[in-house]
Amino acid sequence: MYEFLYQASVYLVAAVIAVPLASRLGLGSVLGYLVAGIMIGPVLGLVGAETEDLRHFAEFGVVMMLFLIGLELEPARIMGHAA
Repeated sequence: MYEFLYQASVYLVAAVIAVPLASRLGLGSVLGYLVAGIMIGPVLGLVGAETEDLRHFAEFGVVMMLFLIGLELEPARIMGHAA
């Protein structure tokens, strides 16, 4: 239980620091999340042992993100026609 709370707090603190910093630099919030994930995972090694358990949730998140991107696309724009 305490390991879960530790990992959740590390993720939350990293997101709270990285996203406003990326926004202030003129970058998007998604890039801030990516930088935070890289910093706490491979670079600092604060988290990462639970990757096998989280893989299914991560794959579901990618599928949902692609679904949302598909909802926002306009077919006429993809085909090259001006709307």
